[in-house]
Order: sequence, then C-alpha cells, then structure tokens
Amino acid sequence: MVKPRTQFDLEERTASFGEAVIRLSKTIRETAVTRPLVSQLVRSATSIGANYCEANDAESKLDFRHKIAICRKESRETGHWLRMLTAALPDSAPETRRLWQEAKELNLIFGAVIRSSTVRKAAAEDA
Repeated sequence: MVKPRTQFDLEERTASFGEAVIRLSKTIRETAVTRPLVSQLVRSATSIGANYCEANDAESKLDFRHKIAICRKESRETGHWLRMLTAALPDSAPETRRLWQEAKELNLIFGAVIRSSTVRKAAAEDA
C-alpha cells in the first residue's frame, strides 16, 4: 500500500521549532550570562511561528511579504542566539547545533518565499 503524500506544513514546522527551543530553554541553568541569552532566544524562536501565522492571514500581498520578511529576520536572529548559547554552554552544542540547522533551513525557506512572491509580483507588473 502506498502512503498518501503528506502536505508540507510550515505553520506546524515553525510551531514545533518554537516548542523545541522552549524545551531546551527549560533545561538551562539560569545564570547572569544565560538569562538574557535564553530570553532573547525564546522570543525570536517563537516569533517565527507567530509571524508566519500572521502572514497566512495577511491583508494584502505586500503585507504577506512584509510578515514573511520578519519570519526570515527572526529565524536569522534565532541562529545568532543559538550560537551565543553554544558559546556560553559548550555542553549544549549537540542540541543547539541541531536547532541552529533548523533555524538556518527556515531562513532559507522564507528567503525563497520572498523571492518567489517578488518574482510573481514583477511578472504581474510586466504583463
């Protein structure tokens, strides 16, 4: 029996990513160094999914591109905070690197969405 194709669900992927960052953050001992890193990390990582939800409900194509651009910026920022957390807690490297890879992939996906929507806009304007 052939399995039916599952639809790629970016909303679920971004939510799962935020949840994974929250789970990691709960395991980190709070110190003067880790407190601001974890705070910034959780904010940027969970913002990716929230902004993607907003993009899906955008009021216009311009609004959609703007919100997707925010998703891209937040995913890049999340990668930065994961790098800083790895520097502060080298023992966390296996998990932070895995999450960093996912943040990077999300960043690339959002970049492709932006390019695709810009190309479509340009093509429509040329028509």
